[in-house]
Parts: sequence; C-alpha cells; structure tokens
Amino acid sequence: MEAGVNAPDMRKLEKAIRAAGPVIDPAFAKNLYAPLLASAPRGGEILRDIAYGDDERHRLDVYLPLGTKAPAPVVIFLHGGGFIRGDKADREAVGHFFSRHGVLAVLPNYRLGPRHRWPAGAQDVSSVLAWTRAHVAAHGGNPDHIVLAGESAGAAHVAAATLVRRFQPAEGLKIAGAFLASGVYNAELELLARTQLNIATPDPRNEAYFGTDFAAYRAMSTVALVDAAPFPLAISYAELDPVQMQAQAGELFATLVTRHGFQPQISVVRNHNHLTQVYAINSGDDALAGPMLAFVRAPRG
Repeated sequence: MEAGVNAPDMRKLEKAIRAAGPVIDPAFAKNLYAPLLASAPRGGEILRDIAYGDDERHRLDVYLPLGTKAPAPVVIFLHGGGFIRGDKADREAVGHFFSRHGVLAVLPNYRLGPRHRWPAGAQDVSSVLAWTRAHVAAHGGNPDHIVLAGESAGAAHVAAATLVRRFQPAEGLKIAGAFLASGVYNAELELLARTQLNIATPDPRNEAYFGTDFAAYRAMSTVALVDAAPFPLAISYAELDPVQMQAQAGELFATLVTRHGFQPQISVVRNHNHLTQVYAINSGDDALAGPMLAFVRAPRG
C-alpha cells in the first residue's frame, strides 16, 4: 500500500467491496475510488489520440515516464469493457501510475463489438505493439522491453494476441512479457456453463463479440488455440471476481503449464472485485498495481 490510504480508510474500502460482493458494477467501483483519485499524484506529459490504424477507435495515448535517464521500460495497457464498451480515458489513472514510476505507458482504444467481431481485438493489440515498437524510442521508451497488459476484455485480447501465433506481428512477438488481469479465455466454457456461471441468455457480451454461431466458439477460445513459444507471463484474478474469471484463470494457467511449457506467475488480488482492483490503481491501494509494476519493471535477460 502506497502512502495516501491510511489503515482506517483501507478497512472502510474493503468493507464496502465485500458488502457489494462479486459484482461487475462500474459506477460502484468508480465512485468508491473517485475521492482518492481526485487528489492522486500525476505522471508526466501525455501525448493524446495518436493514430495507430485506420479505424476511428485506432487511437492511443502515451504517458511519458518521470525520473528515469535510461530508456524506460514500456507497458501497453488495454482497458476492459465486456468487448462492447470502454475507453482509454477511463484508465487515465493507470497511465499516471506507470509514468510516475518511470515506466512509459501506452493506453490504446480498440474496436468493439457488435460492429467488430472476433478476432478484431487481438488484431488491434498486434497493431498497437507494432506501433509501439517502431515509435517508443523517440519518446524515451525501450523498444526491447515492452510488456503487454490488460484487464477483463483487454486481458482477453492480450491473451489471444500473444498466445496464438497467427495474431502476432509479422516480425514476431518480441515482448518482455504479458500481464493478464481477470480475463476471459474460454468463450466455449461461458457458453456451455451459462447456468452454473449465472451468465445471461442471450449473452450481451460474448454474443456481441463472438457472434451467435455457437458451434464456432471452441475455435475462438484462446485456451484451445495456444501455439506460441513460452514467454514471461503473469495471470491474476480478484478474490471477489465472478466465478467464471476465476475458473478461466486457473484453466489457462494449468493448460499453459501442462501442455505448452510455460511457467507463468499466478496470483489472487485480495480484498477486491473485478473492477475495484483496477479503479484502485494510483489511489495508494496497490493490490493490483504493485504486482503489475514489479512485473513490468523486472529485468529480462
């Protein structure tokens, strides 16, 4: 826990989060952390709305790093939003957090369903990675130390873009690692276990992005498509995540270890639900931010 959240405030936050339970409630999470984020420290200069492709959603912001003389490590962070919503502006606190800790942060938007279906998200991740590798040195970043990170739908897109070879850039992946927070990695599981997982029918998230040809869901499930060579990877989920996120984190971890030669990190973000763990970033509550920062800054040899 960084300076800025005292113990009584932390206990109050934890009590509110536990009372809400395993919900996905953007307004609750945002309002809970808004007072802390309003007075949170800021990072360096922001370069906004840089185009990395032709679509109107192909825009990214660059948060320049503070306090580093050498080329800075780089993180590309993808917002969540259930495949159908979300904006990089919603995660400005993430950019400031990394910037003030000496990391150059790239926060992109990406195409959304239902207008754009699978694998648009993975393709956009690869496009952002290619842009970052080509341009980040000019802004003080290290193109040889780029970590891809994402939360929720953003984690799903990062997973597909990195673990499935056909979505990787033509020149190869060449990343320092990937950090997946509370992602969706098995669309078929969420289809076949809707009752157990309390997923609505029709499903407004998955059907908007994966479509309604349900026989094709296995062929769009990242966990069934992994064919990439191992690279540094961290998988996390929140203690109060909906059960489908917890199940898929475990399934992806087990599959990577037993079938594909990976040795990923796996961790639980205590005292948080699906969205509070992300809204807490840069508030002084580093339950997710701390492990993510450590992973991004870790030297790679």
